[in-house]
Amino acid sequence: MSYSTEGAWPGSRRLRRLAEETPPQRDRWVDLLRALAIVLVVIGHWLATVVTYDQDGFGGRHVLEVLPWAQALSWLFQVMPVFFLVGGFANAASLRSSMSQGVRWQEWLFGRADRLLRPTTAFLVMVGASAMVARALGAGPELIGRAVWLATIPLWFLAAYLPVTVLTPAMHALHRRWGLAVPVVLAILVGVGDVARLGVQLPYGSAANFLLMWLAVHQVGFAWQDGRLPTRWTAALPLAAGGAGCLVLLTAAGPYPVSMVAVPGAQVKNTSPPTIALLSLAAAQTGLVLLLRKWGNRWLQRTRPWTAVVAVNAVILTMFLWHMTAVVVVAIALYPTRIFPQPQVGTAQWLLLRLPWLAILAAVLAFLVMLFGWMEWRASPRSGRVRAEKDRSRRPAARQRADTALTIAGLAGAQAGLVGVTLAGPEFHAPAGLPAGALLAYLAGVVAMRLIQWRADRT
Repeated sequence: MSYSTEGAWPGSRRLRRLAEETPPQRDRWVDLLRALAIVLVVIGHWLATVVTYDQDGFGGRHVLEVLPWAQALSWLFQVMPVFFLVGGFANAASLRSSMSQGVRWQEWLFGRADRLLRPTTAFLVMVGASAMVARALGAGPELIGRAVWLATIPLWFLAAYLPVTVLTPAMHALHRRWGLAVPVVLAILVGVGDVARLGVQLPYGSAANFLLMWLAVHQVGFAWQDGRLPTRWTAALPLAAGGAGCLVLLTAAGPYPVSMVAVPGAQVKNTSPPTIALLSLAAAQTGLVLLLRKWGNRWLQRTRPWTAVVAVNAVILTMFLWHMTAVVVVAIALYPTRIFPQPQVGTAQWLLLRLPWLAILAAVLAFLVMLFGWMEWRASPRSGRVRAEKDRSRRPAARQRADTALTIAGLAGAQAGLVGVTLAGPEFHAPAGLPAGALLAYLAGVVAMRLIQWRADRT
């Protein structure tokens, strides 16, 4: 879904009008799932974060380290497979629509990636600038390093989602020819990777699963979008039950941990790299999604819930990128001043304090979204984007080849930068708190993408 604001922040009237103007053929359930997935991930991260402060300064732990019984709850909050599923649906619909209007795949890719990189660039620049200001004001490098590391945790999602988006034209071509056989093969390869790592003990034996698993889920989204994925309850129910059954079997009798999120210190993690257990959870979630689809679309015909979905999706990436920054801000503001108590994790008092903790974080995040969400909200109308893409497609062949090369180089630089930032630890990296090489690679990639737009605006 695309939104136009003519540079203004979205108001309630405009959101309501956009909601009312939604085409009747739009699958609103997909938009709700996208919003719900991100909201649940945000809440899950907030609940899992344990901040401590004492005479030695700030510290922290993951709640699943302290409360092993809570690891099963990760089955409810690990909904990134749902996001990749609806991402495949949306990318397939967008690609098919653009190509039917004569837009080259390179131009589609530029537009799709640009929507991801704009708010991400604003986020990285602000984090780096804030780290430099904090260091100039006398903050310790250890504190800055930990704060930057915590704030940039959400970038792992971009590091996984960007290459999946880049591969969409090629993977969609495979889908048109082979259909559901493609995700089946990808799932088998994920299993082979698990055997290589957990069975044969081959170093980096399942490293490819970082891409293969998410490609498999994304590919199922293609099949959902064009109707190749059976959506009747007679197919959806066995998929949900089968995925859940495999998950229980793999975690109860197999080598896979119960937690569907990474627990620090664990020898095997279901997300790093992704495992067949996580893929089983994705299958169960897909079946459940299909079972609830008709009910969800009927409910979303109501103006109020659909308007709320439109509002969240307008700034969905901004909200996700900044949600751990809210944790940093609240921790620095409340813990050294002793305003927020620190009861023992797992006690009744600690559990009760999770509610005001979430409320304070939500208020800070809302403020951050108000400050930075305009970069995501300011996206051009879809018709304008298609016209611009068509104009680029009509340029001389040499110019098109140059733009394609710049796009590929830019995306490679941005991807290298994202991976570098996500792999960096909590150490302080001078001067901006971020690994200098990774940050430079990312910014160089973004500049290459901007150069394409600059050249287009001059012609």
